Amino acid sequence: MTTTSPAPAKASGLRTGVQRFGTFLSGMIMPNIAAFIAWGFITMLFIPAGFFGADSPFGWHWAPVAEIIGGGGDSAAIGWQGAMTALSEGDGGNFLGYVGLVGPMVTYLLPLLIANTAGRMVYGERGGVVATIATMGVIVGTNIPMFLGAMIMGPIAAWLTKQMDRLWDGKIRPGFEMLVNNFSAGILGMILAIVGFFAFGPVMLGISTVLGAAVDWLVSLNLLPLVSIIVEPAKVLFLNNAINHGVFTPLGIEQAAETGKSILFLIEANPGPGIGLLLAFTFFGVGAAKASAPGAAVIQFFGGIHEIYFPYALSKPTTILALIAGGAAGVTTNMILGGGLGFPAAPGSIIAVTAAAVGSGIGNLLVVYLSVLIAAAVTFVITAVILRASRKRDLEAEGDTFGAAIAQTEANKGKSSAAMDALRTSSAAAGGSAVATDRRISNVVFACDAGMGSSAMGASVLRNKFKKAGIEDVTVTNQAIANLDGTADLVITQQQLTDRAKAQSPNSVHVSVDNFMNSPKYEEVVEMVREQRDADA
Repeated sequence: MTTTSPAPAKASGLRTGVQRFGTFLSGMIMPNIAAFIAWGFITMLFIPAGFFGADSPFGWHWAPVAEIIGGGGDSAAIGWQGAMTALSEGDGGNFLGYVGLVGPMVTYLLPLLIANTAGRMVYGERGGVVATIATMGVIVGTNIPMFLGAMIMGPIAAWLTKQMDRLWDGKIRPGFEMLVNNFSAGILGMILAIVGFFAFGPVMLGISTVLGAAVDWLVSLNLLPLVSIIVEPAKVLFLNNAINHGVFTPLGIEQAAETGKSILFLIEANPGPGIGLLLAFTFFGVGAAKASAPGAAVIQFFGGIHEIYFPYALSKPTTILALIAGGAAGVTTNMILGGGLGFPAAPGSIIAVTAAAVGSGIGNLLVVYLSVLIAAAVTFVITAVILRASRKRDLEAEGDTFGAAIAQTEANKGKSSAAMDALRTSSAAAGGSAVATDRRISNVVFACDAGMGSSAMGASVLRNKFKKAGIEDVTVTNQAIANLDGTADLVITQQQLTDRAKAQSPNSVHVSVDNFMNSPKYEEVVEMVREQRDADA
């Protein structure tokens, strides 16, 4: 029985730091994705070019549209833009006539949700409250949706609250705790809101303007596809969250608020490169990679779990070039034909992409589909050439092994099976990679970067295996690595993230896997737990 795989090479400090920063940014955005989707649906249904808007491509129109989007009866004035115009012209009395759902949600609700989440991540509920107050000042001090401001001011405000509380920790007289805590948080929030209004907000407005101008410059020179040179390798190395949630999502929301869609939502979320890679492994791969690729393709394309194709790319690093080419081809298609999404597609499933694209019309949806198809085709062709060129070496390396025979049997059958998993486990044990543990396993945690995608899938797989084995006293959950608190008996991560998980939860037993979907380590964990229970009996 084994509980861990050979330790991966230790990640560099820079890479680990970027991963943690990206995880923090993702932690602000991902819990609030439902709110982004709600706003996106409202936008695509009721703005002038939406399903029920005045310029609906379907010729439909619903009378209260103007009130829903804002504008006091003028469907051309959309939410925050009309409201800010009214205020700038001193027409505060007509402000309410411009307020609908679209504007206030993108101007206030979404940034404040992000700020509160960020504050909670740094300093719990108290940090979340002060972060929200401070961010309100940033929002009111600008005239664009202040997502970047929320993502920066929120953590800063919570950290300052934490430092403030340390000043009189243990020095407050009994009975005065609530008075001091409430007034100190209120006063600090007031100060930060004022600073945000007069100083921080204008600075963030300038930063947003510069970033937006940089994107416009790349588009004007047809250079935006070159961003894939950074994005695709970053995804494979789990560094994508810093780029996607730190730059693309905030700028994309601003663009979507103005035009109804943004190409930036599709740079990282396009499922085309991933499905192209997995299909190439399906047809031209060897061994376990070939056997598991079809199932991984379904999960990646329809489930939106992009992490599942990362091990395939890492097993053949030159295929990252295919991902870059496919990603650039997809971006080029959307840039030339004007494709984009109305809100972030999270997870990056073709279903989520469809929902986010259809609001801008069937024409936009077809362009987005074309970008996915072209990205997949380009990646598939280049990956196929790479795999075919190295096929002989790959077969010599694993074609005569027992594991390759098991993988080929699974490929012939078209799916995995418990019997094949057991055979693969035997092969792994024979290879001498077994490492036992005496710790009783009752709490298993799957941990990934964001704690919501691939880890949830792996937890579901292992949970079902425990159920089939008749083991009912083991809890299997999933969470972000940053949220590990050391209480887990066993932590399962992908190899690239194991070092971070060990640092976060050093007393837990750690298991490294290549693929969350179907790892032989799962059977080993189940067998180990079964032996523990038999020994107890």
